[in-house]
Amino acid sequence: MDVAPRIDELWESGALDAATIEEAIALLDRGEARVAEKRDGEWTVNEWTKKAILLYFRLRRVEPLDVGGLHFLDKIPVKRDYARQGVRVVPPGVARYGSFLSEGVVLMPGYVNIGAWVGPRTMVDTWATVGSCAQIGADVHLSGGVGIGGVLEPPQARPVVVEDGAFLGSRAVVVEGVVVGEGAVIAPNVVLSASVPIIDVTGPEPIEYRGYVPPRSVVLPGTRPKEYPAGRYELPCALVVGERSASTDLKTSLNDVLREFEIAS
Repeated sequence: MDVAPRIDELWESGALDAATIEEAIALLDRGEARVAEKRDGEWTVNEWTKKAILLYFRLRRVEPLDVGGLHFLDKIPVKRDYARQGVRVVPPGVARYGSFLSEGVVLMPGYVNIGAWVGPRTMVDTWATVGSCAQIGADVHLSGGVGIGGVLEPPQARPVVVEDGAFLGSRAVVVEGVVVGEGAVIAPNVVLSASVPIIDVTGPEPIEYRGYVPPRSVVLPGTRPKEYPAGRYELPCALVVGERSASTDLKTSLNDVLREFEIAS
């Protein structure tokens, strides 16, 4: 049975077929299905996977969960078999069942929610959060306290995407389906949402983006003024101040960028 059309049928009817829903979540957990995939250069949402997660929440009941010496009360169990998957998890790092961690991922005491996909060799550093359905590429570094927002509803909404080789500095926040392009460097404390302007200031005229960071961009927090009846106030924005060098390898390039633009990691 093809799971996707059956999930669509259940979604429309409001019925619950436990076997079908469990199989859909198992596909996500094994990485055999993804909430979103890049096709012809564009990120496309597989809506049936989000519907499956929402149906799974309806199917499950809150119950006590024991993981080693830790005790929880939740609907969704945590992932297991990390050794077989080649994933390192440092206590008390938690990845929920229905998320996928590729081989070589390191999960420090952070959190990965259901529906998320994390690519090979990516580091989820201490207290970083990967929200539901987020798509994180290979060789990404999510520094301490990074917040990747979850986008579960509506089912057609694009999740947050961080493409291969990107670096997000401490306490950076990415929400509301923003796409961070391949190899981009996001400075600490940058906040990116669908409404926050991302302004390229490297040329003679500013170029403004919304919800998208171009590949290899170096992005710093900034502000720009706006007039209100009560006066002029500074609103947050993000500034593209340069481009990561293509002439050096990943590690050297990252160090060079941090020094050149005075970005602390």
